[in-house]
Amino acid sequence: MKAPVSSAAGMPPPAAPSQYNPNVQQNGAHPQRYPPPAAPASYGQPLQSQYNNMAPAAPPPAQQLTNQMSTMNLGSYASGPMQSPPPQTNSVAQQPFQPAPPPAMGQPMMPLGPQSPHMSPHMSAPQSPQANMPMAGPPMAGPPMAGPQMAGPPMAGPPMGGPPMSGMGRPFPGPLPPGPGGFQQPGPGPAGPTGYPQQAGQFGGHMAGPQPGMMGPQPGMVGPQPGMMGLQPGMVGPQPGMMGPQPGMPGAFPGSAGGLAGPPQKKLDPDSIPSTTQVIEDDQAKRGGQVYNTNIRGQVPRWSPLSSPYRTKVSHSNASPRFIRCTTYSLPCTADLAKQCQVPLAAIIKPFASVPKNETPLYVVNHGETGPIRCNRCKAYMCPYMQFIDGGRRFQCGFCNCVNEVPAFYFQHLDHMGRRVDFYERPELSLGSYEFSATLDYCRNNKVQNPPAYLFMIDVSYNNVKSGLVKLICDELKTLLDNLPCEDGSETSAIKVGFVTYNKVLHFYNVKSALAQPQMMVVSDTAEMFVPLLDGFLVNYQESRSVIYNLLDQIPDMFADSNESETVFVPVIQAGVEAFKAAECSGKLFIFHSSMPTAEAPGKLKNRDDKKLVNTDKEKTLFQPQKGVYEQLSKECVAQGCCVDLFLFPSQYVDVATMADVPSHTGGSVYKYNNFQVETDGEHFLTDLRKDVQKSIGFDAIMRVRTSTGFRATEFFGAIHMNNTTDIEMAAVDCDKALTVEFKHDDTLSEETGALMQCALLYTTINGQRRLRIHNLSLNCSLQLSELYKSCETDSLINFFAKSACRAILNQPLKNVREILVNQTAHMLSCYRKTAPPPLLPARSEPDRPWEEMCSI
Repeated sequence: MKAPVSSAAGMPPPAAPSQYNPNVQQNGAHPQRYPPPAAPASYGQPLQSQYNNMAPAAPPPAQQLTNQMSTMNLGSYASGPMQSPPPQTNSVAQQPFQPAPPPAMGQPMMPLGPQSPHMSPHMSAPQSPQANMPMAGPPMAGPPMAGPQMAGPPMAGPPMGGPPMSGMGRPFPGPLPPGPGGFQQPGPGPAGPTGYPQQAGQFGGHMAGPQPGMMGPQPGMVGPQPGMMGLQPGMVGPQPGMMGPQPGMPGAFPGSAGGLAGPPQKKLDPDSIPSTTQVIEDDQAKRGGQVYNTNIRGQVPRWSPLSSPYRTKVSHSNASPRFIRCTTYSLPCTADLAKQCQVPLAAIIKPFASVPKNETPLYVVNHGETGPIRCNRCKAYMCPYMQFIDGGRRFQCGFCNCVNEVPAFYFQHLDHMGRRVDFYERPELSLGSYEFSATLDYCRNNKVQNPPAYLFMIDVSYNNVKSGLVKLICDELKTLLDNLPCEDGSETSAIKVGFVTYNKVLHFYNVKSALAQPQMMVVSDTAEMFVPLLDGFLVNYQESRSVIYNLLDQIPDMFADSNESETVFVPVIQAGVEAFKAAECSGKLFIFHSSMPTAEAPGKLKNRDDKKLVNTDKEKTLFQPQKGVYEQLSKECVAQGCCVDLFLFPSQYVDVATMADVPSHTGGSVYKYNNFQVETDGEHFLTDLRKDVQKSIGFDAIMRVRTSTGFRATEFFGAIHMNNTTDIEMAAVDCDKALTVEFKHDDTLSEETGALMQCALLYTTINGQRRLRIHNLSLNCSLQLSELYKSCETDSLINFFAKSACRAILNQPLKNVREILVNQTAHMLSCYRKTAPPPLLPARSEPDRPWEEMCSI
């Protein structure tokens, strides 16, 4: 909640909240000249002031009603008694009034600050620069309206002496119309005396309601003068000879051009911005070590993603938030509601998220040669949302409501609650995440897959050799290859390794275990790339350890005197794809590259950096990759299951947008180290390399997101490739890769049944096994937007907006993308303010706090 604003004197604000409008904070309001009343008066009763010696007694209620009607800008004249609104408490400290003798006649009264001892007891303190507007008529001095009366129309002249009048903050939104004579209406002003509505001055300034002890319009004056109060207490209506407000003057009669000022804009208080570090520490201290169950539909994970390693997750019918997070866990039932709230309906899916050692790994279910049991219509896999009927002989799909026969080997009786007797014995019936062993029908070419391979491809051009990068990589690989990822329970990794060096030509190395020294083969024809050897190129590291050690020792010395600065890039990736095709396996390429590929070969690039395009409509062309050979190469990599991880070490411009196109479509990553130096950047690079090589990973992956009737997945964001609108293809997926999926309504959703989604990932393990990883999630549905906002998660919202903006900048100027984000966010928060409970109330729920923080920002 926003911290209260202190007064100019540094005194704290009053503790009592405003009784007039609890949803509007009177930030920036002018300190009140009089202390607050001892007790709030009821509607229609006069306020009791403690300073009775400064003003005559308050008029009776009938006279007060007449005074208000003569000064208020009424929208209509209503029948019946009029009641004044309750007193409004300013949010700043109230200062005691210090009377001072009035200045001598003939000397102008200068506007004074709130603490000035020369303030006239009959005048209010200056409010803001907007209130100090020029006023018509000659300068006035001395006590207000103590001399002869002024007559005739107002005359232009210097500003009147004396402070301007205070006014209330505008209670209604909307811009002010321009004042008469071409004057622009001032912005929202500070709060003024309590209990009276705001009045508009002659030139759009603010006027306060009647106050005790203030002089009103005198006979012969033309309406209320700027900077002056309304009627005196004791005066009933306009006096004889006094001209009332003229038509067309602001604040005169209904239908005039005057308008009400808007609410004061809140200023961002740095203390109100939550600290990410503090939130994580508090979450760890409060919930660390607790068990987080996921057996409730639409349950919102009320803990920080960064603190998740300190909590134990138990998957019951719903996947852990480690695997799936949603922007909201309560979907709107209709498309109209979704359009109204502007909250994107999306899920952040991390199918290969790491599972801590203190948690149970995913169970592997084997249904034999028949394969996993699925729905015959929508092809959804067996999960906790399937309802068994007819004594267990059939089951009804929770996604499409189709009734399917249960295979004989899978039959089991039901208990008195209609649940299978072996419910807790089968992970696919009781858990939200699990795996199926896939049959040959799920394998490429209906063949058993070979274990994947890692290819290390090192740029040995002049820059990399002289900087010491080549030697650093070779020395690190000697120890890094001992830590290749392996399946649980295996002592050694089944991953095979191979090595290639290149500049403008490619060098392949035979590291077969039977050799005493490695053998090098050079391919100079980069136009049509091929692999010159099959046996001995991809080997088991444990078997060929000594030969690989000799190779890594010799590479830095072999190219120590090289002066070749030109390099190739596309042929390097093509060589990796051809090697995996020959070995009939999938794998990953680790490419260590330093410069723009300028050698004559496929994929040659030119410098297209043009600073003149920055901040123009053509700036988007700088982010667009060059098509042609790179687009075709991405398709070939995905088809073969070849993932590309690119490590860039540029000392000048490189076309990252084009070179990173292949990694971004194959499930790979891009690491960039500008002006790399071994002494300063070496440890950073080695840390990234170790993590990239050792993390858990799956290859040749295909994923599909299925949903229940009423909504469907429409957009996908991530390092993926799609040949159709449903199948998501990734050459590899690791524990750091997340996919963002956006959903749209097809029909009306039901509050009773809710909404279901299932993520099915088919992949090849490190040992070459084909498996299906299943993640299930159930969400609530509601017709109330307040329920939607309560279940929103800001981390997922930011993730969605960031990824959608990154895709949009390829086709739109940055200015347009920025405006779209701002407009959608403003619309979303505006709708939240209208539908959600008032956030300023003390009894607010915890789910509202993230939205309050976003609204305050």
